[in-house]
Amino acid sequence: MTLHLPDANGTLRAYEPRTDPLTLSPASAFTSRTVFSAAHVVADPFADTTPDGPAAVDWDATLAFRRHLWSHGLGVAEAMDTAQRGMGLDWAGAAELIRRSAAEAKACGGRVACGVGTDQLTTGTLAEVRAAYEEQLAVVEESGAQAVLMASRALAAAARGPEDYVEVYGHLLRQSAEPVILHWLGPMFDPALEGYWGSRDLDAATDTFLEVIAAHPGKVDGIKVSLLDAGREIGLRRRLPRGVRCYTGDDFHYPELIAGDAEGFSHALLGIFDPLGPLAAEAVRVLDTGDTEGFRALLDPTVPLSRHLFQAPTRYYKTGVVLLAWLAGHQSHFTMVGGLQSARSLPHLARAYELADGLGLFPDPKLAEERMRTLLALHGVDR
Repeated sequence: MTLHLPDANGTLRAYEPRTDPLTLSPASAFTSRTVFSAAHVVADPFADTTPDGPAAVDWDATLAFRRHLWSHGLGVAEAMDTAQRGMGLDWAGAAELIRRSAAEAKACGGRVACGVGTDQLTTGTLAEVRAAYEEQLAVVEESGAQAVLMASRALAAAARGPEDYVEVYGHLLRQSAEPVILHWLGPMFDPALEGYWGSRDLDAATDTFLEVIAAHPGKVDGIKVSLLDAGREIGLRRRLPRGVRCYTGDDFHYPELIAGDAEGFSHALLGIFDPLGPLAAEAVRVLDTGDTEGFRALLDPTVPLSRHLFQAPTRYYKTGVVLLAWLAGHQSHFTMVGGLQSARSLPHLARAYELADGLGLFPDPKLAEERMRTLLALHGVDR
C-alpha cells in the first residue's frame, strides 16, 4: 500500500494511504445558507485537438458530475472560472455548457447559476463590451438559469475610470430580467483584472462596486467576492443594501465567513466546493441546526487542502481540482481542456492527493491509490 510521494525538493517520502472514506450520503437542500459549487468541465481525452484549439468536452461525464453535486443539495455555478473560462474553454463551448447544464438542472430539480462574460472579445470598445455581455446574458436567461455577471478582461482594458464600470453594469442591470449575482474576481485569479472597478486602490474600487449595487438594488441578488481577504469581505458585506447577499468566493477563509458573526454571514459560491462537495454539504447541514462548532469542526480541516490547491499562481487551481475528480472516480482520466493538466508540478499534485486522502474525500481509497500510483509511474517514480 505504501506510496512514495515526491516533495518540493525532489525527495521521495513514504506515505500510507487511508483505507476508509468518509460516509456522506446525498440529502436535501440547505435552510440557512445558499451554497453553490463552481464546477469543472471534463475534457474529452480522445479528441484530436490542441491547447489553442476549440475545447473538446465529454458532455456525459461533465453533466454526471453536476448531478453528483445536486444530489448533495449543492447548487452549481456553471461556466465560471473553475470551468476554465478564458483558460481553455471559449465562449462557444461555454454557451453549450450553459444550455446543457440548465436543461439538466430542470430535469433533476437542481439549482444553477451561469457565468456571463465577454470572452468573445480579446479587446474592444465599451460598446463592444456591452454587446458581448448582452449576447451572453441572453443565452443564460433563455436557458432559464440565474445570471452571474463576471468580471471582464475586455472591460478592464477599455475602461478609462470608475464611471465606465458604472455605465456598463448599470446598462446590463437595467435590462436583466431577474436579479443577478455580481462577481468581483481579484487579480490573483486573473492578472488581467488588476484595477477592476476603475482603481488599484481597493477602497476606491469597493466604493464604485457599492455605487453600482445601490443604484439597482432590485436587480442584484447578491455579490460574489473573490479577493482572498476575509476582513475586506466582512467589511463589504456589512455595507450591502438589505436583501443583497454576499456569496463568499474566498477559498482561504470560507469556514469563518460562512459561519459568520453577530452582524451577519456569507453564503457561498466556491471552486473548492467542487472537490469538497459532499463534505461541504454535510457541514452546511450541521450549520442549519445552529451548530456552528460542529460546522467548523467539519470544514476547518479542509482549509490546508484548499490553500494548497489555490496557492500562487492561483489561476492554476483548476489542475488540482480535476486531479481530485479523477482520483475520486468522477472521471476516467486526468486530462483537461487546453492541456492544463500540465500546469502544476508532480510534487504539488502529490501533496494535493495526500491532503485529500487524509480528509477521506475519496469514495474508493483503493482506486485513488492505484490512480496516484499510475501518475507517479508516468513521471518516473518506480517504487
